[in-house]
Amino acid sequence: MNATPIVSVSPIVLPAPERGEDLHVRVTAPVTGGDLPIVLFAHGFGSSLDGYRPLTDYWAAHGFVVIQATHLDSKRLDLAADDPRRARFWRFRVSDMQRVLDELDLLTAAVPGLAGRPDPSRIAVAGHSFGGQTAAILLGLRVTDPQTGVAEDLSDARVSAGVLLATAGKGGHELTPFATEHLPWLRDQDFSRLTAPALVVAGDKDDLPMLSTRGPDWTTDPYTLSPGRKDLLTLFGAEHFLGGISGHGVTETTDENPARVALVQQVTLAYLRHVLGVDGSDWTAVRSALAPDVHPMGRLDAK
Repeated sequence: MNATPIVSVSPIVLPAPERGEDLHVRVTAPVTGGDLPIVLFAHGFGSSLDGYRPLTDYWAAHGFVVIQATHLDSKRLDLAADDPRRARFWRFRVSDMQRVLDELDLLTAAVPGLAGRPDPSRIAVAGHSFGGQTAAILLGLRVTDPQTGVAEDLSDARVSAGVLLATAGKGGHELTPFATEHLPWLRDQDFSRLTAPALVVAGDKDDLPMLSTRGPDWTTDPYTLSPGRKDLLTLFGAEHFLGGISGHGVTETTDENPARVALVQQVTLAYLRHVLGVDGSDWTAVRSALAPDVHPMGRLDAK
């Protein structure tokens, strides 16, 4: 499938008095085409609506409406260390995504020529790192609220599938003391309710010693511990930013590799087109190319 020109509008501002900051949103879409499927993308801790353009622009150029919000943990907002909202970062993120879903018509109307072209019956969610947890919650992941002790069902029936990139695994004794104290929303995650289809992307060198004592396979938990149809892309030699998906030449990337980013682009696009019912032929080809012991950069497993 050939790429097409895209248009991107930001910030589109949604009033959100309950979060203490208006919600800023970016919408990116191809300039032509109709019945466009939608992807909501949740950024990693500290990023913003301007991040992850190697993925979001790529998906848009190949037929998707991509929507990104700036969450409260963004460095752009720079909340004070004692801001009480910090303990609820995880929950505000979910509310942000639900607000985006509620305001789809308003958001798409803000992009010249886009109104009426998206297909709201075909929506996927994607996210990297902390954003992966956000996406997974909309798909059924249960997180025990560290303040109330309740693991509420926050899944959203409007979202049918997801892509979870370098996403945290289960909590409990596998968390470091730092993560237990500063990221309490990781303490108790129940993947047994994550029944929706999802592609999990993990790097086999994604060691996160500040967060988990287990090693790189921690980020495969969304695949191994969840029921239902799941696919796992393991990237050989990849660290947490999977070759540079958060931006071109950004300093946070420790394993910069344009070929690896291109592989993530191709596999995620093929999966999204397949799982949202656009066209499954590319996904069939990708699964064959990434069968175990075939591709030098990675492998695909399924269950």
